[in-house]
Amino acid sequence: MTALDERTNDEPTATAMPWPQARRTAGLAAEPLGPLTVPLKRARGSALAEPLFAGLAVPAFDTAAMDGYAVAGPGPWAVTGRALAGHAADVRDLASGQAVEIATGAQVPPGASAVLPYELALRTDGLVTGAIGPGRHIRRRGEECAEGTEVLPAGATVTPTVLGFAASLGCDALTVHRRPRVTIVVTGDEVVRNGTPLPGQVRDALGPLLPGLIDWAGGIALPPTYVPDGRAPLAASLTRTAVDVIAVCGASSRGPADHLRPVLRQLGADILVDGVACRPGHPQLLARLTPGGPLIVGLPGNPFAALAAALTLLAPALGRLCGRTPPPPPRAVLVAPVPAHAADTRLIPVTLASGLATPVGHDRPGLLRGAAAATALAVLPPGGARDVELLLLPG
Repeated sequence: MTALDERTNDEPTATAMPWPQARRTAGLAAEPLGPLTVPLKRARGSALAEPLFAGLAVPAFDTAAMDGYAVAGPGPWAVTGRALAGHAADVRDLASGQAVEIATGAQVPPGASAVLPYELALRTDGLVTGAIGPGRHIRRRGEECAEGTEVLPAGATVTPTVLGFAASLGCDALTVHRRPRVTIVVTGDEVVRNGTPLPGQVRDALGPLLPGLIDWAGGIALPPTYVPDGRAPLAASLTRTAVDVIAVCGASSRGPADHLRPVLRQLGADILVDGVACRPGHPQLLARLTPGGPLIVGLPGNPFAALAAALTLLAPALGRLCGRTPPPPPRAVLVAPVPAHAADTRLIPVTLASGLATPVGHDRPGLLRGAAAATALAVLPPGGARDVELLLLPG
């Protein structure tokens, strides 16, 4: 476990915002982006801008739930034809004592009272016998979903399952909120993008990490840009791109090479969150450039601290911008007491099983080892708890 007296660039200040308040602030920092109607294949990951209504009944017609015989009235039944899925039955109506051989999913002819499965039927010389109750193995039109029913609310995330569901209802397009475009700015003279870093250098972990997290949270990540230390390069990177969010990595602390705060003051930005009382990830911030300008999310340079900050500020902001309705946070019980901080929230990598959360360790700010082995971060409030909120990690 990380020692509670560890410092580096994660030292809290008196102005740090409590973690729950910071996350709420990020989730309310902007209004959802405008709606647009897109083909199904382009809607994945977006959020519905309006409720989804069933354009047709499900099933759309009375349909067989089993392979067998659609029968009318009491048996025995004379077999008069066959009904296959996708084809109209070769008889339009069944009189009492008649049957058609039928496939699962085929339209049940009018007059049929039940479907007698093959395994319960005996067919001899064109006659079928067997015992079946009325209405058995027939899925009636609209019994699962009536036409015009609201089936998903506005704000629902368009998952692959939602796409399949919408297609089954006859939809070719969905009206969704526009997904926010995000620029990732990685700062630092010491950062290298490939190979083994030399002494004094560090390998970039955030350029590879953040695009997937941004996509998972509802945004569209543009390719990362890399800028050297200095106010002028950083200021240029914040003003030369037309996006909805800029995630700045590695300049959000208060050291001699951390220029984000001075640049934001220079640009007249409105700072909404200036430090968060959490470990790791204290030196994070949230700001907006000029009214209507992009949100700026400042992330620490240490990789695990940056991940914690991204889940605290970046993910809620993106969820709001893309119009998602956040679900209630999942919870779990820690398998054993974990040391807590008196004033700060701790974010602890855990694995989950049967409602229990097990810390995996290796959770210092500069190391992603623990998070890479975890399925969630447990939110340990100041003073401690056993029943904790969870931040699920992107899959």
